[in-house]
Amino acid sequence: MKVDVLLGLQWGDEGKGKVVDVLTPRYDVVARFQGGPNAGHTLEFEGQKYVLRSIPSGIFQGDKVNIIGNGVVLAPDLFMDEAKELEKSGHELKSRLHISKKAHLIMPTHRILDAAYEAAKGKNKVGTTGKGIGPTYTDKTSRNGLRVGDILDNFEEKYAAHKARHEEMLRALNYTDYDITEIERHWMEGIEYMKQFPLVDSEHEVNNLLKEGKSMLCEGAQGTMLDVDFGSYPFVTSSNTICAGACIGLGIGPNKIGDVFGIIKAYCTRVGAGPFPTELFDETGDKIREIGHEYGAVTGRERRCGWIDLVALKYAIAVNGVTKLIMMKSDVLDGFETIKACVAYKQNGEYINYFPYDINSGIEPVYVEMPGWNQDLTKITSEAEFPEAFKDYIAFLEQELETPITIVSVGPDRAQTIER
Repeated sequence: MKVDVLLGLQWGDEGKGKVVDVLTPRYDVVARFQGGPNAGHTLEFEGQKYVLRSIPSGIFQGDKVNIIGNGVVLAPDLFMDEAKELEKSGHELKSRLHISKKAHLIMPTHRILDAAYEAAKGKNKVGTTGKGIGPTYTDKTSRNGLRVGDILDNFEEKYAAHKARHEEMLRALNYTDYDITEIERHWMEGIEYMKQFPLVDSEHEVNNLLKEGKSMLCEGAQGTMLDVDFGSYPFVTSSNTICAGACIGLGIGPNKIGDVFGIIKAYCTRVGAGPFPTELFDETGDKIREIGHEYGAVTGRERRCGWIDLVALKYAIAVNGVTKLIMMKSDVLDGFETIKACVAYKQNGEYINYFPYDINSGIEPVYVEMPGWNQDLTKITSEAEFPEAFKDYIAFLEQELETPITIVSVGPDRAQTIER
């Protein structure tokens, strides 16, 4: 059995949560393979709105197995709060949500280290969410991490040793004005709560499920342009957000990968610092933000908005091996007379159509302009009802990106999803 992978192709916030929820009925298993609680997936259906931070979006489908893989970093307190909120709204989790013993734990001191590192950068801040993601992945790669499986044996001693090491690092950074007493108390409650869930060797479970013929969808967080290797470094996240990350973050061989669904918005957004070639600093950018409700699901921060960037998307499609595209938030552009798409960059007086090593300065987008459709898409229920200008926009994107757009979203609700 092959594993399908679903991931974002821009700077995150593409609408992955809704798509996973729409696709989940076709799969037996939904697995999250990387990232931490800095990424929020927003889902809306039956008049309710949910924001998931660490729990896979398949949790809303009653009979599915959901797995938090080894590539994820998990904050026990935030996980507990998220899970209890879902349980309160009537979703049973404890038998259906499995957590990898090899997933790393985000400690309270990781959050303080996150703040300390950002403060030390001065004007060169990355713009992290302060959730401790980076320091946790740093501990992981330096072989100093604390993992979920550690909570089952001699945990207090292990925790104390890691905490002492972090406190020493904070003293070295002259960052001592903090108090984690209350956070730590809540965090320890989260540790006890996590013990109520199946803690598994997820790589064995995943491969055994595939041998049994179970179908699986792997869900990524953030977006390709935030990948620690292939994104707009150093303004990136701390994990591999691309398709290869599913192999590493779940223990799946590359020959097991089937379809790769790449999610894009009909425009583009970015949260935090870092380069964004098509960013709009005018009324058009403000209009996109307000119509699209472009504010962080976890932080509430304003998202920077701009036109779609086809140079970056071609790059993202290539490094992920994308087989099918899914376009979100098409309805946000309903009221625009004209719509633009970046088809090349101008850098140092030269036109380039590839994503260069450094986009941190000197990049000027080259646009193609198209007529808008000036029609409400939110009531549309089939492709046959698409306005001609919208059909032209889709055809243009497919031609430029050499990849079919198989699903189009025309609103936030689960029902506002059209397959082509």
